[in-house]
Amino acid sequence: MDDGFLMEVCVDSVESAVNAERGGLLQVVKQCVRIPVFVMIRPRGGDFLYSDREVEVMKADIRLAKLHGADGLVFGALTEDGRIDTELCTALLAVCRPLPVTFHRAFDMVHDPLVALETLISLGFERVLTSGCDSSALEGLSLIKRLAEQAKGRIVVVPGGGITERNLQRILEGSTASEFHCSARSARDSGMKFRNPNVAMGASFSAPEYSIKVADVAKVRTLNAIAKNIL
Repeated sequence: MDDGFLMEVCVDSVESAVNAERGGLLQVVKQCVRIPVFVMIRPRGGDFLYSDREVEVMKADIRLAKLHGADGLVFGALTEDGRIDTELCTALLAVCRPLPVTFHRAFDMVHDPLVALETLISLGFERVLTSGCDSSALEGLSLIKRLAEQAKGRIVVVPGGGITERNLQRILEGSTASEFHCSARSARDSGMKFRNPNVAMGASFSAPEYSIKVADVAKVRTLNAIAKNIL
């Protein structure tokens, strides 16, 4: 945040964490880097309507993340009718404190984003990550700007979803945001020499077995430079 903006990179491997730090990032995996990390609490893929058993897993994961030095937590939970699950969020926030908490892109699946924003503010979330309830932050730019105007500094609205070096300037200028979220990834070929082309681990639409997505140092630095020039 020393440069007047905050760039958050989503990472899912040690290599991505290290590359994000080398590129000048502020929030990544803390185990192998010296910069702050916010840990996402997500017991499974799919929707954001959780069972009692999944809630217990989330609470345990929060405690574990805190134990290992997390600087903040990220989660989201909805009711079956597409509203913020205030009861569950209140319980999870209590476990998270005193750490800051971000409500993740479950926000993009709410019934009424303007009402949902006020709910998050009243609950005490510090940040909300959103693509403007659309397929990408660029597509949802008008709503992101509206949310930021409504927030009036009571919560940080963080654009995220499909942000690249090609659209970052337009998103930052159009949303007035001072923070943004991205993956800054590129594909790296696997080191495997023997490859079985007949087997795929997972669904047919999953990533290729012999291609690994990692945070790209060059992309991180480019995005950093764009943001620094604008903000």
